[in-house]
Amino acid sequence: MNKTYLKKLLDKEVASRNKSNELTQNKPDPLLVAKRYNDEYICLICALFAYGNAKLIVKFLDNLDFSLLDASEKTIKKEIQSLYRFQTSCDIANFFISCRRLKLQDTLENIFKEKYNKTNSILEGIDNIIKNILSINHYNSDGYRFLVGTRPKRDKNNQIKLIGNAPYKRYNMLMRWLVRKDNIDLGLWKDIKTSNLIIPLDTHTFKIAQKLNLLQRKRYDLKSAVLLTSKLKEFDLNDPVKYDFALYRIGQEKKAIF
Repeated sequence: MNKTYLKKLLDKEVASRNKSNELTQNKPDPLLVAKRYNDEYICLICALFAYGNAKLIVKFLDNLDFSLLDASEKTIKKEIQSLYRFQTSCDIANFFISCRRLKLQDTLENIFKEKYNKTNSILEGIDNIIKNILSINHYNSDGYRFLVGTRPKRDKNNQIKLIGNAPYKRYNMLMRWLVRKDNIDLGLWKDIKTSNLIIPLDTHTFKIAQKLNLLQRKRYDLKSAVLLTSKLKEFDLNDPVKYDFALYRIGQEKKAIF
């Protein structure tokens, strides 16, 4: 399949998906919940719990009381009794406490831009978010560490390594939601270039990208996410991640369109 034909097919798929009815209970996605609130910290919560089965993710998020972000820490600990896969109720309560503390301290956008504005690096901005979450609450457990994630590994020159780091799918998805603006994504943040975004590489997107020869690398890691993003820049230099949602849905639905 040549590049021109593939771009035409992908552009058509993007256009057909760029509709509000693409996010429904019958087509579950954590963004369905995040869009009800238009709040960056609620987006953070929705994105970081976005692992596993999409229907179960949405069901879990639907049952969370996001108003607790403005409640006391004592109330948060008392009210949150939910469990989700690797997270205990204590893990979830402490994550809400971390978000509450950050929210009182600064906007998530400012925390991100503190490093992004110096480097134009989405990864540096993500690293700063993780750093702030981990430093504002010293609670520790396996479930909490999995939820928040670890800071990216760096090389001897203090540059974030592409090989040896996970794709940071959930954080890159959060960036897509907050930076891009269309009928799917929220676009709550300003002055961040969509050309700097990195595709939120998940297993569906990874497999469909390989099938379409958009990605030859076989390792599921940050380097693969960056390579796929670079390939998609050949189709749209300024907004390569616009293809993410369509590629994800194609893989999720096992749709044979090519």
